[in-house]
Amino acid sequence: MPQHHRFFSLGFDGGDRPSFELPGAKPHYVPDRPGQVEHIALDLTLDLQQQQVAGTCQIRLKPVRDGIELLELDAVQQQIEAVNVGRRSARFDYDGERLRIHLPNATKAGRSLEITIHYRLDRPQRGLYFIQPDEDYPNKPVQVWTQGEDEDSRYWFPCFDYPGQLATSELKVTLPNPYRAISNGEAIAVTDLGEQQQFHWRQSEPHPTYLMTLAVGDFAELDDSWDGIPIRYYVEKGREDQGLRTMGKTPRMVEFFSRTFGYRYPFVQYAQVCVDDFIFGGMENTACTLLTDRCLLDERAAIDNRSSETLVAHELAHQWFGDLLVIRHWSHGWIKEGMATYSESLWIDHEYGADEAAYYRLQTLRSYLDEDRNRYRRPIVTHVYREAIELYDRHLYEKGACVYHLLRTELGEELFWASIHRFVQQHAHQTVETVDLLRSIEQTTGRNLLPLFDQYVFRGGHPDFKVSYSWDADAKLAKLTVQQTQSKDGKDLFDLTVPIAFCQLRGRGRRVETESQVFRLRIHEAEQTFYLPLTTKPDFISFDVGNHALKTVELDYPLAELRSQLQHDSDPVSRIQAATALAKLGGREAIAALADALHKDAFWGVRAEIAGQLGSIGLEAAETALIKAVKDSDPRVRRAVFTALGQSRSRDRYRALKAAVEAGDASYYAEASAITALAQVASQPIAGDRKDRAVIKLLKTVLKERSGWNEVVRSAAVTALAQFSDSAEALELIEAQTLRGVPQPLRLAAIRALGPVSAGQTDAAIARILATLQSLAQEDFFLTQVAVVMSLGRMKTPKALALLQTLAATSLDGRVKRLADEAIARVQKQLGPDQSFKQLREEVDQLRQENQKLQNRLLALEAKQ
Repeated sequence: MPQHHRFFSLGFDGGDRPSFELPGAKPHYVPDRPGQVEHIALDLTLDLQQQQVAGTCQIRLKPVRDGIELLELDAVQQQIEAVNVGRRSARFDYDGERLRIHLPNATKAGRSLEITIHYRLDRPQRGLYFIQPDEDYPNKPVQVWTQGEDEDSRYWFPCFDYPGQLATSELKVTLPNPYRAISNGEAIAVTDLGEQQQFHWRQSEPHPTYLMTLAVGDFAELDDSWDGIPIRYYVEKGREDQGLRTMGKTPRMVEFFSRTFGYRYPFVQYAQVCVDDFIFGGMENTACTLLTDRCLLDERAAIDNRSSETLVAHELAHQWFGDLLVIRHWSHGWIKEGMATYSESLWIDHEYGADEAAYYRLQTLRSYLDEDRNRYRRPIVTHVYREAIELYDRHLYEKGACVYHLLRTELGEELFWASIHRFVQQHAHQTVETVDLLRSIEQTTGRNLLPLFDQYVFRGGHPDFKVSYSWDADAKLAKLTVQQTQSKDGKDLFDLTVPIAFCQLRGRGRRVETESQVFRLRIHEAEQTFYLPLTTKPDFISFDVGNHALKTVELDYPLAELRSQLQHDSDPVSRIQAATALAKLGGREAIAALADALHKDAFWGVRAEIAGQLGSIGLEAAETALIKAVKDSDPRVRRAVFTALGQSRSRDRYRALKAAVEAGDASYYAEASAITALAQVASQPIAGDRKDRAVIKLLKTVLKERSGWNEVVRSAAVTALAQFSDSAEALELIEAQTLRGVPQPLRLAAIRALGPVSAGQTDAAIARILATLQSLAQEDFFLTQVAVVMSLGRMKTPKALALLQTLAATSLDGRVKRLADEAIARVQKQLGPDQSFKQLREEVDQLRQENQKLQNRLLALEAKQ
């Protein structure tokens, strides 16, 4: 049992969402600083077999004031052996988290002092990770890597561990051959010590502790360059082709971002190191990004995977936003994460064109909207939280990216980029806060955008627009009514100026051209109606031309206008909005328009979205169009078509999906989508005919025969098996993939599948699932713990609560703690108040029994004295 209970209902934000601020959240501030850290030098020796580190950390500090006699450093789970200040030994106190150094002499302002800390690490649990093969995974490489963000550098060296302190750094690492060490900055020397080597790296530009890094392994090095700057890729030997395929565009990206941000790449080199078991997708350590090795693409994965390319772009963009410009406090993390996420779409635009970028931004917006709708709503900038890592969510990344794009639209191309250039140039190698960006914009443009920031950055939410249109032929007036439906009581309204185009078509056939009359309308009330004079009736209306605002929009237009917009609007997002509105109308004409566009629209993203809309309709005409589209030339469209076919049940859908699964697909992802959709269709009888046994047999074959890149296909099979929640065979197949030795991506998918497959199982089977999850929860790998939490959160049994409470109380990772707390709330909601109270009462009774046992033992001991 955990030492204390976390049995509670999540707070709410005043609406129907759980609150971001969980119990225990409190304000966090930049700490007082005793001085400026000028330089950090680490000299370490690594014992790879014993997973131990021994060495020194030397910190040069320039005090800001006289009379400081005590310094407090962050140092967690370290063995502090000695401390010297200059040449003198210093007395110190250490409680396992804070190192308090009693200075031999009180400080003099401006007079630097050197602090040398001799310390050891023994199997560190965070900050620095040892990766080794074992009997279950004998092919795992020997590696060591660090992860400092948010505040984990304190686990591998003593430091002032917060982003507001910038210092130069160097690292000397002694290792056995044949392993090499990669770190920040420039390689100074490699010294041969016989059976060992010492690697010496120096970072000459100041940076915070969380960006200091070390990666150790027997890597292959791939050399590249940009304008005289070395660019290097490090991958496990044998994966060189995958490394070049995944990271080979980096030099062109460096050129692009140097131009885009108005500042030449700021460091002496750039390294990307792909490591095993990484707990993030990537981490932008200064001049030395670490990436998960799962991003390395084989030829088949590269067909329709751009996530690796955008990951490379994201982490590279951080070298400017995050490393050149460092946030002063975690609460302003959107400055870097929002721009790095926005840079993904900037690169997509540069590399693949405007339509691709517009669709990418739409997916970014949707990612934020999903969190806002289904998890919580919060201001982008807030200093109230439990742990800083909680801030690293879709508000910080995706909504932050949308805000940058909104600013670009508000200011225009020239002024926006001029503001960004000023911001970067003014604050290079310094710390920044949100107000610094506001000031750079005002200095460059004269515009005070605080009202916009107040709406989108310093409070939560966004506008939800519902737009209605009608035409008065006699008066030649377009009537447009705009409602802000997010406001229930007239509060939380947004004040925006939105461009609206009324479009007429000229010509016929392929020579059709569009003429537009654009009105810029101020929308600031809960409901507003505009009467706009036009010479002729518009063929379609485009609300928010280009779709640049951070918003949702529901169109209430007549069918003819929607059909015309779907066919002729040049903006793919507007065509997608029209398709959504047509699907809502339903009916023969709407389905015909969607079916026609599914096969004719030139952009794959629109075709994929139309497939999704047809899937939601469930009528025979929509089904016919979807089945025809399974042969679409773009695998991304096929993925969407397979998913759409899984939304309803029929014999034709079943046959089409089964044939697709049996044949396979050139795309891992399309094949995986067909597998999960087939299970959705077959999990319930189709016109009284059960197909579950045949599909489980097929899935069993997939598990045996279709291993591949990151186990995308076999993971889909495991997820699909969870649809058959009343099948003992499906459960057994899933359980077999949770064992150690199963490839990690497949094993994690199987762990996640245990929760949903439990829904129809017997009590004995549920008890077995809980026992399995309890055992898995003991593993300390972050992704395993997340998978366990996700599975438990899908179970409808009070016994899942105790496991979740244990993870919430004992996990070292703040992300796991938060996910566990949120899962507790979901399970409580699923159970209802009666069963939740029953579980709480049982736990209280158990605590009373344990306390009574302790009291009896105490009385027995006292009686013996």
